[in-house]
Amino acid sequence: MQLLLVVQLQLLDKKKIITMKRLLILAVIITCGFTLKAQQLPQITQYMINDYAINPALAGMENFYQVKTTIRNQWAGVADAPRTTILSIYGSRSKHVGLGALVFNDQSGPTSRIGGSASYTYSFQLLQSIDLAFALSGGFTQFKITKQGLNVLDANDKLLLGGDVVRTAPDATFGFNFSGEKWYVGMSIPHLLSSNLDLMGDDYQRIYEDVSEGELTQHFYILGAYEHSFNTFSIEPSILFKAVSGAPAQLDLGIKTTYNDNLWIGMNYRDNGELSALAGYSIDERYVIGYSYDMMSKLGPSHEFMLGIRFVPVKESEIKYY
Repeated sequence: MQLLLVVQLQLLDKKKIITMKRLLILAVIITCGFTLKAQQLPQITQYMINDYAINPALAGMENFYQVKTTIRNQWAGVADAPRTTILSIYGSRSKHVGLGALVFNDQSGPTSRIGGSASYTYSFQLLQSIDLAFALSGGFTQFKITKQGLNVLDANDKLLLGGDVVRTAPDATFGFNFSGEKWYVGMSIPHLLSSNLDLMGDDYQRIYEDVSEGELTQHFYILGAYEHSFNTFSIEPSILFKAVSGAPAQLDLGIKTTYNDNLWIGMNYRDNGELSALAGYSIDERYVIGYSYDMMSKLGPSHEFMLGIRFVPVKESEIKYY
């Protein structure tokens, strides 16, 4: 999901319409990644593997900690296309408590977004074979618009005066998750606080006597998966539904087949017509390597790499005695 930030610019003076020159300047910023109430969070294809990046309520589902990083280059060959890096660490602190943390960097043209968060998850047995977990994460998000290098008609326009626009805002995510022995399904709400960024800042207010709005709009994610094992194979269908006010909802349907608990291949279909191929390998159930290739996009293919380490407790059979 490409980075799209919320900016709503009231381009009307009290007595006159803003000149076409300024409209063109603002259009450059908008087309580089700022769209009114659209998907604002980065898109990842291997969501079923780096699942904590989607829903922090998954932190306590496994009885060990794990570190995962996702590196995504979207629309290869397109200049200034989105580039995303996500690093997460999460796991079970005790029987009922899970902890996690996440940092990210998302770059798209002259716009960038960095941030971090930490989460607390509490889980309990809801029914005999079903657990329920609630999670809350808190942190910050920083947006930046780099003015230098923008290709505009008039480099002396007042909107381009001053340095880069940098705004930092508090951020939070709420999530819950139902899980059984072989399945889970849950929901998360990123940008829970709907913080206002005021991206155009003081220059905009001084020139147009108006206040710009750049809001972190609440998103709604539903993530679920089911694993069925037979012989040396397992198959895992998954679903990710994303919705945000003012933009079309998006549905991802994935399927992953694993052989001998280490080698997997899979496919992911996105309802905008994009198709992705996935492959990965797990070494000794501790080290995880994954790759996905997104195709059938009008803007070109996308590459995504995933690396992970699972701090799985050592089995007695693995202990060597001397």
